[in-house]
This record gives sequence, C-alpha cells and structure tokens, in this order.
Amino acid sequence: MNQIDGFLIADKPQEWTSHDVCAFVRKHFKIKKVGHAGTLDPIATGVLVLLLGRATKQSIPLSSCEKEYQGVMELGIKTDSHDRSGKVIGEAPWESVTLEDVRERAKDFTGEIIQVPPMVSALKHKGVRLYKLARQGKEVHRDGRSVTVREFNIVKKEGARVHFSATVSKGTYVRTLVHDLGDALGCFATLAALERIRSGTFHVKDSVKVDAMKKMSFDDLCGRMIPIHLSPVYSFSLES
Repeated sequence: MNQIDGFLIADKPQEWTSHDVCAFVRKHFKIKKVGHAGTLDPIATGVLVLLLGRATKQSIPLSSCEKEYQGVMELGIKTDSHDRSGKVIGEAPWESVTLEDVRERAKDFTGEIIQVPPMVSALKHKGVRLYKLARQGKEVHRDGRSVTVREFNIVKKEGARVHFSATVSKGTYVRTLVHDLGDALGCFATLAALERIRSGTFHVKDSVKVDAMKKMSFDDLCGRMIPIHLSPVYSFSLES
C-alpha cells in the first residue's frame, strides 16, 4: 500500500456517492486510508475534499466549514427526497409564480433558520438510517435543526426552472431549502441540479475530475495533493 498524508480536492461526478469516490481512490492508488469531509448527495457534483492517510483525523473540523453551491430548482414538483432523484408525491401549478415572487420568498430563508431534515437522508433514528426507514414506507418524527443560510440568491428563471446560488453552514440540506421555499410559494419545488463550488477555502477550480484520476499515476496524485502542513485553514498534528 502507498503512504500519503494530505488532501485532494475531487470534483464528484453525478450519480456517484461520496463513498464511491473514496473507494475508487483507495483502490486505484492503493492507499490504505481515504475519507472525505462533507457528504455530497448522488445528484450533486463538485467539491469533495478527500482526506488521505493521517489527514482522515481532520474530518470533523473540515466538515464544519461553510459551503457554497450553485444549482437549479424545478417549480411545480414535490418529491419525497426533496430532489429529482426521489418519488414525485405532489404537483401544483407554477405558471403564475414570477422571478420576483421567488426572490422575495427566498429572503425568508436566509440567516439562522430551523430546518427539518428529509426522511431520505443518512441521519439515524434509533440507530437506523432514515433513508432505510423511508424505503420501508415509514416516516418518523425529525427534530428541526438550526442552520445558517448566509446567502440565498435567485439568479434567473427559465419556465419552471429557477437558477440559484447559496452559501450555507454545516448541516444545511440545500434540497430541503428548495423544498421549503416551494412550499412557501404554494407551488412546490424540488432540486433538479446542484454543484458545490466551495468547501471552506477549497474551490472547484482547484479540483480533479474522477475521469482524470483514472489516467493518473500515484506520482501524479502526489503532485495534486495538498500536504497536511500546507493547509491554509487549520494547524494539523502530524502525530500518528
């Protein structure tokens, strides 16, 4: 196995889970320990901070960073997962909703807000992942959690599709932010596309696509890795 300690900024492809990316890097480059900081849903693309070797110890502080996204919501549709990968459970007319309507309502979802996590999520209820209960057709009570939405900008509207950007705190479900906005508008909304463009100080422009990784050698990987002691945010312990 190869020994390497540091960070790699991956650009997660759509339909891959965060675990899939870690498993690929672990196998392809023969690295014993590979983790990540901040899960991305399969529908989402963009910045996934990979933790290699001893950097896996820094998962908690790196996962706590502010995240920045850009995405597209679809008006008129409600799904059980709050995104387009889920089952449609409601439809409503959206044609009368204007760009200004969406922008005005989005103001209610900035600052510190209370968000109820979706049933289709990895949170646990009595030791069982919520998404597993959802697959069984079960719905359980979820306590609301305080999250911070620093910016929620509505960029443009093209028919039922609304483009937006958002800067949020740890633990914020952007798909639920969209879902709740749709309920407030009275026409429903679900997340159609999402890209994480920043996690802390790590930006998508500095990322490596998985397709590019498939052609890289271990030495190539080392050249793209950020060593632990060069992290721009945290002071890391190099103790094993």
